[in-house]
Amino acid sequence: MRPTDMSSSSESRESWRSNTVDLTHLTIHEMQAMLATREVSATELVRSVLDRITRLDGQVAAYTTVTEEIALEQAGTVDRLFAVGTPLPPLAGIPLAIKDVICTKGVRTTCASKMLESYEPPYDATVIRRLKAQEAVLLGKTNMDEFAMGSSTENSSFFRTRNPWALDYVPGGSSGGSAAAVAADLCAAALGSDTGGSIRQPASFCGIAGLKPTYGRVSRYGLVAFASSLDQIGPFAKDIHDCALLLHAIAGHDPCDSTSANLPVPDYSSALTGDVRGVRIGIPDDYFIEGMDPEVEAAIWTAIRTLKDLGVTQEKVSLPHTPYAIATYYLVATAEASSNLGRYDGVRYGYRTLRPTDLLEMYQRSRQEGFGPEVKRRILLGTYALSAGYYDAYYLKAQKVRTLIRRDFEQAFEQCDVIATPTSPTPPFKFGEKTEDPLQMYLSDIFTISVNLAGLPGISIPCGFTKAGLPIGLQLIGKPFDEATILKVAHAYEQATDWHRRKPPL
Repeated sequence: MRPTDMSSSSESRESWRSNTVDLTHLTIHEMQAMLATREVSATELVRSVLDRITRLDGQVAAYTTVTEEIALEQAGTVDRLFAVGTPLPPLAGIPLAIKDVICTKGVRTTCASKMLESYEPPYDATVIRRLKAQEAVLLGKTNMDEFAMGSSTENSSFFRTRNPWALDYVPGGSSGGSAAAVAADLCAAALGSDTGGSIRQPASFCGIAGLKPTYGRVSRYGLVAFASSLDQIGPFAKDIHDCALLLHAIAGHDPCDSTSANLPVPDYSSALTGDVRGVRIGIPDDYFIEGMDPEVEAAIWTAIRTLKDLGVTQEKVSLPHTPYAIATYYLVATAEASSNLGRYDGVRYGYRTLRPTDLLEMYQRSRQEGFGPEVKRRILLGTYALSAGYYDAYYLKAQKVRTLIRRDFEQAFEQCDVIATPTSPTPPFKFGEKTEDPLQMYLSDIFTISVNLAGLPGISIPCGFTKAGLPIGLQLIGKPFDEATILKVAHAYEQATDWHRRKPPL
């Protein structure tokens, strides 16, 4: 039932909205304004998004699970609190989606894998607890590459998520479901995880904002681990203001995560002044490589010129160990994956094979049947890298190169405040285009991986479209724990352009 102080003219309110605004198109801060003035109730807002999911998710396939009942119950709670005048936090009543790699108590968390197809966690991840404390509304879980291993969401064990801008193209990965849901207005914003580009690359492919925070800024407690020294949770949003709001809600120290940084969390929204005069932008030649799509390169240089017109100064910087990032990443990440995924043995939880003859066969068949081909490929690579006789030659050497990559950034940031690069060397590609060649797929993350290896914050923002109407993303990389500066620069660029206002033709 709608609160009494909001019931005066339901029909006229619906008529007014139908002539002025589609609620599902709104940003978080626009929704906040309408909720605060009682132009719309949380229940009406959430119903409008759920109705859109019903109409369109059959085309996009962004969600693995939609929690309609839970969402409407949470929205009803917010409406009752509004009705009695209870002061509410910024995300109250805002409909959000969650990547299916983040634990949600009593709601399936599958990692898009047969291994965890029926798993319901007995606890909430820290980021979920923080969203619930904000009275945010959780719509459901989004599709992904299995165990976050992939760059196209083609590795999901369930189905492929499609790019809302062109349904025969990939949305990126591994957080393709979250990115597609935001781009298609199937939620106001979403959470994803980023191990080697899994927030920024799909954000670029879907024409939205996606932020990977500094390693340790956001708690990983309750994030199903892929590579523990690289994984980070971060937001997808329709604009930079929303990114700032969502990051502020989930960031901060967590005693449940030993890698969580005990540092104060700034008010990120206050950094969005629009004034970037004097900010030094570093441009690394190392990221403008042979084979980059010419439309991507042209869009990036146009974006850099726009930033220059806004008052930033341009500096040339060098990141000489960038060519070694892919090899380094696929040794470090797969080694950690091999270790982390050893827990899926068919005994404690997850998929168990039927009628094994003995314990060893149960282990072997459970893992063989439960994991998809890309996950098995990475487990084998990681196990090989960690094996006797190869540890020093591969894993240890990769860790040494990782240190060199981090030092590259440290030296570059002596000359600049923010580094600007393409997010991806190409626009979105068609389904099946790279599945036969894993190395070509891995190269999709060539511009994002170094940021994870160095533990830095990075954001992708829309900066143009190809002639075929496919989105292009600009990546901004910041100093450790300086998300505020990259948000400030991204916001200033956003205000000077209209790329973020464009909507897919759904």
